Amino acid sequence: MSLLAAARSRTARTRRVKRMPTPALWAAAGFLLLLALSVVLPGLFTAADPVRTDIGAALLAPGPGHPFGTDQAGRDVLARVIYGSRYSLAIGFGATLIALVAGLVIGSLAGLMRRLGDGVLSRAIEIVMAFPEFLLALIVIAIIGPGELSLLVAVAIAVIPAYARVARVHTLVVKRAGYVEAARTLGVSPTRTVLRHVLPNTLGPLLVMAIMGVGTAITAAAGLSFLGLGPKPPTPEWGLILSEGRNYLATAWWIAVFPGVVITATVIATSILGRHVQALSLGRQR
Repeated sequence: MSLLAAARSRTARTRRVKRMPTPALWAAAGFLLLLALSVVLPGLFTAADPVRTDIGAALLAPGPGHPFGTDQAGRDVLARVIYGSRYSLAIGFGATLIALVAGLVIGSLAGLMRRLGDGVLSRAIEIVMAFPEFLLALIVIAIIGPGELSLLVAVAIAVIPAYARVARVHTLVVKRAGYVEAARTLGVSPTRTVLRHVLPNTLGPLLVMAIMGVGTAITAAAGLSFLGLGPKPPTPEWGLILSEGRNYLATAWWIAVFPGVVITATVIATSILGRHVQALSLGRQR
């Protein structure tokens, strides 16, 4: 075997090793699987009612009967965290999906338009992106009012500009690609060219962005809910549980700590999964 062939073989083996699942990836996937099960089958993890109060059992420390302890109203914190995953994940995934679709449409339109239309949409995207996402979500909620649906819409609107910007950049690259030029030369209609070549190749990078963005959307939603702009008590939502537990940190730390740990773990898990998908995508491109 020549030196060149040996070097290529080592490079190929190195790339395969890099693409192999790591312990961190397995841990992230396992945690996300548990979250999915808690959404679909919360009864697998707890038999307690997340909204049932029991003043006689208020502020009990974590123990055999209540692994995560109880809150100020005697509600089981583990049950509230598990059932709260339905609300938090629904808001996070829903907002990300809306932002993905809207960003793909807006960004693709900007990239496909002529110079004037592209310039107008691009400037509009940049103006909106000048506002911090959390502040923009606050403004949206101030306009449409608080609530679960308002929270989802606000978080989605806040992150749409980021998706639109990425979609525009990739659309500009794809529409100048050789296969798109060849399709035009062969007389393929513009609509079919966009649907068959431009949108699918623009969607890939946005999907990677969306996987990592789910955790950010969940964090933003929890922050807004923490401020009282999301679901109302006694809804078991992670941000609301944190808000209710902040006044008991000195005497009952478990009320706020456990949902905070779950939120942090969710963000880390989605980031690890997104980076792995991104690495696989880059490896295929090479």
